[in-house]
This record gives sequence, C-alpha cells and structure tokens, in this order.
Amino acid sequence: MERILDCVHCGFCLPTCPSYVVLGNEMDSPRGRVYLMRTAAEGRIGLGGGFEQHMNLCLLCRACETACPSGVQFGPLMERARWQVERQHASRLSDRLLRRFILETFTNRARLRTLLAPLRLYQASGLQHMMRKAGLLSLLGRWGAMERLMPPLPQPVQPFPEVTPAIGVKRARVGLLLGCAQHVFFPDVNLATARVLANNGFEVVAPRAQGCCGSLFIHEGERERGRALARTLIQAFDKAAVDFIVVNAAGCGSIMKEYGDLLKDDPAYAPRAADFARKVRDVSEILAESALAGTLHPLPLKVAYHDACHLAHGQRVRSQPRALLGAIPGVELAPLAESDFCCGSAGIYNLLHPEIGKELLNRKLDCLAETGAQVVVAGNPGCLLQIAAGIRERGLPMRAAHTVEVLDWSYRNISP
Repeated sequence: MERILDCVHCGFCLPTCPSYVVLGNEMDSPRGRVYLMRTAAEGRIGLGGGFEQHMNLCLLCRACETACPSGVQFGPLMERARWQVERQHASRLSDRLLRRFILETFTNRARLRTLLAPLRLYQASGLQHMMRKAGLLSLLGRWGAMERLMPPLPQPVQPFPEVTPAIGVKRARVGLLLGCAQHVFFPDVNLATARVLANNGFEVVAPRAQGCCGSLFIHEGERERGRALARTLIQAFDKAAVDFIVVNAAGCGSIMKEYGDLLKDDPAYAPRAADFARKVRDVSEILAESALAGTLHPLPLKVAYHDACHLAHGQRVRSQPRALLGAIPGVELAPLAESDFCCGSAGIYNLLHPEIGKELLNRKLDCLAETGAQVVVAGNPGCLLQIAAGIRERGLPMRAAHTVEVLDWSYRNISP
C-alpha cells in the first residue's frame, strides 16, 4: 500500500504511456491503474472484469517510472497486481489456454526446439509465403499474429560452448545467460556476445544447467513460478563461480537485477539472490566500463538505435550501447525520434493484444523510416522479432540487429 500512496496523480506519466496514447482511457494510464490498485486494496472493487482488463492492457514498459517525479515504482506494483488477479480471478478459458501455451513454450528451450522442425518445413515448403501473401493469417486471430512474428528460422546449431577463453589479458570470468527464445531464435546473438566478450578479455562461462530466468512468468503475475525458476538459475551460476553475470536480453536482465527483492522473504535464498543481483550486467554495460580492446575494423553503416524498454526504463542503460556503436569506425548513429517509446512487443504483449502491439509498431516504423538507417539496433530479442516483422511487411530497406552483432561484424571484419 505504501508504494501505491507514492503516486500524487500529477499526470506526467500520461504522454509516456503507450496504452494511454493508443486507447485514450484514463484507467489505461499509470495513474489510473494506480487508482484502481488502491481502490482494490481498500476492498472497494473486486479483481475481476474491468480491473483485470486494465491491468492486462499495461505493456509494463516502465516508461512511467522514468517520467515520474515522485519515483513511483510502477513495474513492481503492476507485477503484484497481476499476481493477485492470477491467484483470485479466473479469466476466459480461451485467454488462459493461449497464455498458457505461450508461457510454457517460450520459456522452455527444449519445447521450442521441438517446434522448430515442423516450422522449418513450413517455411521451406513455401506454405508460409503462400499463407502470408494470401492474407490468410488474419483469419487465425492471435495465432496468426504469432506466426507473423516468425523470423527465418536458423538451422540446428552445435551445443553452445560451455567455456569461451579470454583473448589476451584476462579481465574477469563472466557467466552468460543464454535465454529461452533468444537462444533458439537468435543463436548468433549469443555466439556474437561470447566472441565480443572474449575479445575484450573476458572468460565466458555458459552453465549447462541454466534455464529460464522467470521474467515472463513474473510479468504475467505468476510470481511463485518465477521465484522457483530464479532459485534454479541462482544455483546454476553459483556453481560456475563467476565474477559477473552477463545478459543480452533486456527483459531478462531487468528481472534478474531484482532477484534480491523477489526472494527477500526466502531465508534460504535471500542473501544468495542479493549477491546474484549485484553481479548482473547487461552486455553493453560491462563492455562500456572501459575502452574496447582488440581491432575494430571499419563498418560503413548508418545505424538507428532503439531503446528496449526494460533496458532504458527498467535498468537505466541508455548511453552505453550508443557509446559502443559510436566506437566502431565508419558507423554513423542516426537520431531516432521516440527512441525509448515502446515498439509494442513488451514480452508477450504483442501475442495477447496484437492490435495494440501493431499500432505501436507502426508508430515505431514511421520513426525508423525517417532515419534512413540501414540497420536498427536493439538490445532485446522481443524488440528484434517485432521490429524485424514490421520491416519485412513494409519492405523497408533495413535490417534489425543486436548491439553485439554489430560489434562482432566489426571485430570479424565481415559485411552484414
């Protein structure tokens, strides 16, 4: 209740809130949702119906936290509100089934890999091209929206190396979170991350036992499931004995930095969780702490940088990725209007609420088209999937890439 009372309802958050900008409804703004949380906590309204809807329509981008002069921690408030809804109210069966499929699939690398074989056949056979060209995906509702995001699927890759040795003088031993969707859909990003870190003197350890960080479950209100996954991840990295834990997915890094708060009431894990959280760094943070080592070859590219919400607003990491890109010879960093406005991905939001997600994506694409950039860079797999899908549909002459991929191109002297 104390955190709720921090909100003075000044309204500075309204123009920064994607759902309010799209819907124009006060109850779909941060201060409106905080008011609903307060009335629910006081027992004046229930958790079903309108309350559930307004909580679920939040993208949890946390842009309101950046704008808030009172320092309201809206993200944790929303996560706890959804937790209460999850515990006390049953949503529609169709919504529950879709949400359950997404959560149980996209947080499990083994299940994702099982899906890849038929999906590769779907792409290779030309059926995907036919479905998209004929506009048949619109008939599938939210399932069609999910298919629209599917990138060209990578071929099966060798198991990720458990240890990547440092090149030159060893600076530190770091653990690398491979992620779930990141590792399956973007294995090249993880490989690029390990190579770039090694080039900068880091020994990179990717523990075999690691799994999901729990971020999607926590964002969706399944707090206990997220806590269980957090404990398992802490165990995996404890055994690796690393100095830092490096993350290349903004949503994962944001929640991992909050493990101390997530497990503060668990006597067996509270000290370990706090220590773990202190070690977590986004890959751009740890690389930007000192000048980049090794030889960076010229890369004549015009690049636009999109701030992933949980990197800019959740972790307050903004300057570091831009500094890294600016250190590459030949790279021109093009200004991007509304660079920290949500692209509509927001974890699994674009799968559950595709219409709003698409409207936000179109706003982002309009801004990107004005930059004339050849590459749009982001530090989160959800953003990369969302923006890449929009680029394909519009036929824009650009591609999406992770920050470490651009660095890796330069180190390896290859053209994207």
